[in-house]
Amino acid sequence: MIIRQANQIDLKNIMEMYKSCVAGMQKNNIDQWDKSYPNEDIISSDLQAKTYYVSEIEREIVGGINIDKKQDPTYLEIDWDDKTASFLVVHRLAVKENFWSQKIGKKLMDFAENLVLEKKLKSIRLDTYSNNPKAINFYKKLGYNQLGTINLKPNKKHYYCFEKLLI
Repeated sequence: MIIRQANQIDLKNIMEMYKSCVAGMQKNNIDQWDKSYPNEDIISSDLQAKTYYVSEIEREIVGGINIDKKQDPTYLEIDWDDKTASFLVVHRLAVKENFWSQKIGKKLMDFAENLVLEKKLKSIRLDTYSNNPKAINFYKKLGYNQLGTINLKPNKKHYYCFEKLLI
């Protein structure tokens, strides 16, 4: 498996990966994402910003992650452990459903953590839907601390914010 920066020609395959991930989430009664999110416009914007990375196995995109400095304005409501601006934010981590048991999500998060360290930053922030126990447990197992709750999207309000200090 390789992890690389994605580009516009990957868009179709990235969206197929999200479609598979969303289908798997729905089978597990997790309604965090749907056909409207994440959408092509959002991913295309990530690609243009050069902040989106994919994991590939034999040239098949099996996972993806966006890593940047953008945080929702509601993040200001959280009492972060890292009080500086020395962080990156993870968005839209996803893995194709039939690859869920292959630790690809962990490898993408390891990649994000290494990116933070390479940039000599201190921490990673992220949020996940409060009705997604798989994601909540995943981040906790990776050593992320749950620091509070924010409200996003009118129909799915509660999201838990997580942070991991790396230095």
